[in-house]
Amino acid sequence: MTRPADARDPLPPVAETARLAGIDPAEVDLPAGPGEPTPRAFLDALMGAAKYGDAARYLAFALPKREAVWWACRCARMAPNAPRPGASTPEALAIQAAEAWVNDPTEENRRECGKAGEAAVGTPAGCASLAAFWSGGSLAPKGVPEVPPGPDLTARGVAAAVMVSGVIASPEKAPERYAAFRDIALAIAEGKDHWQPIAPAPAPPKSPTLPTAPPRPAGSSRLRDTWE
Repeated sequence: MTRPADARDPLPPVAETARLAGIDPAEVDLPAGPGEPTPRAFLDALMGAAKYGDAARYLAFALPKREAVWWACRCARMAPNAPRPGASTPEALAIQAAEAWVNDPTEENRRECGKAGEAAVGTPAGCASLAAFWSGGSLAPKGVPEVPPGPDLTARGVAAAVMVSGVIASPEKAPERYAAFRDIALAIAEGKDHWQPIAPAPAPPKSPTLPTAPPRPAGSSRLRDTWE
């Protein structure tokens, strides 16, 4: 996705992103002014009009896929009933799979997200995990003809994770949650909120090398050497 020429705004141009997200800028009440609105002004207008679904989709399409999935994970972790650290429920395993893919986006981790996301479908964690699975590769099992995912699936999965995270419990607090989610997305876009790379596992300690006995002359035996 093309980045704007103005390096001070980390989000891509409004027209392109709004089109991908299915939002008509003409239906957004924007301040009067010449030319295309800035991404921040467009986002502020969506939030000010309580169009939280549009704002979530806009940001999900504005962020690169890896950053977008990280945003979904951050929001899912902030949901009122988010999985506890160390839990082994389907939701906990789904968000762990998504975070593992963000940290190390290998094909193996992507496919793990597919299985974990299906087991937690409909939850913020499940949406985040499926968004990672839809990021590339094939949706078909290994060994059969490839079925590439649609280019918009990751963004739509991310937007679903964000929206469900805001209303899954105590929906009266949704506006303040969505404001917090917006701030996280902007911090991610600016490089201020970043995943932590998984450190490689330390190599196992080497076994001590025992000295080898010198070779015995031909015809000698251990028993004779002992007694002589």
